[in-house]
Amino acid sequence: MKQPRSSRNTARTSHDISISFDEGAFEEVVELIRNARQGAFTAANKALIDLYWQVGEYISRKLQTAEWGEGVVNQLAGHISTYHPEIRGFTRPNLFRMRQFYETYRYDEKVSPLVRQLPWTHNLLIMSRCKQPEEREFYLQMCLREHWTKRELERQLAGALFEQAVISPPKASAALKQLHPDVNSIFKDAYLLDFLDLPEKHSEADLQKGLVANLRNFLLELGADFAFIGEQYLLQVGSHDFALDLLFFHRSLNCLVAIELKVDEFKPEYLGKLEFYLEALDRNVKKPHEQPSIGLLLCATRDIEVVEYALSRTLSPALVSEYQTRLPDRKLLRAKLHEFYTLNEAKGAYNDS
Repeated sequence: MKQPRSSRNTARTSHDISISFDEGAFEEVVELIRNARQGAFTAANKALIDLYWQVGEYISRKLQTAEWGEGVVNQLAGHISTYHPEIRGFTRPNLFRMRQFYETYRYDEKVSPLVRQLPWTHNLLIMSRCKQPEEREFYLQMCLREHWTKRELERQLAGALFEQAVISPPKASAALKQLHPDVNSIFKDAYLLDFLDLPEKHSEADLQKGLVANLRNFLLELGADFAFIGEQYLLQVGSHDFALDLLFFHRSLNCLVAIELKVDEFKPEYLGKLEFYLEALDRNVKKPHEQPSIGLLLCATRDIEVVEYALSRTLSPALVSEYQTRLPDRKLLRAKLHEFYTLNEAKGAYNDS
């Protein structure tokens, strides 16, 4: 027997109200589940890394005291696979990686706690691709701060982020360095935009369109705490309208970040335009509790001396960086890094004498 129409409508309305009323409580439960899962994953990962460390330490000591030869490690791997097939991952290559893992970090009290916070795949990549202790520490810290996936870590290693950070720190104005002394750890001298697949000759519109279309990758390249606000952001000054290429907000710095794109070589007049945009942002857009806005000129190329001259007199918190659409020559950068270290060692020796 069919219910009267009014009765069915009343029942549906009551049900809808109960769903709407409980959604907030349901989301709290979902958050509890997510936090618990993340906590379980973190604890499980730490336990696994601790296990690999202990196995590596055990093998290292056996080999160092000559109780074992390297052939014994083969026998250990065979014993585990034959008599304990449920225990996986302890092959000969992996056992030797565990030994290397322990021997790489055993005396580094600053870094050894960091490795326990990263997945084994991240540790293997850093250990195999980085030769210097400071390079390994750099990528460990960056992985933890930026929450890089394995794929993003591989990309940054291929892009020689460490070499570029050491050889070429960001070209920033004195005002920016004074406002944010840690600017070198937040901004880059060169941004790798290989994910855009742009032709060698491209326009500013092509570059901007590509960055917005690949916003997730661009945010990963910019770094943690950048939040996108808009493209061609309208700034009204007097009776004129101006369009800022890209506008972001940085949560840690608590300020707006204006990005102007240039597909040619840096020119000093570009900085004047960016300063104008920063003034408009601070007067008309910035909230009272926020810090002064920062400007980033992203150019295809630049003459470092011209950039330094232009930045030396500006009172605005600004910096000038390059963008790269192809992976840099890592061998060349490593050679430059070696020269950099050699030069600094020579200067240190001279000063000591």
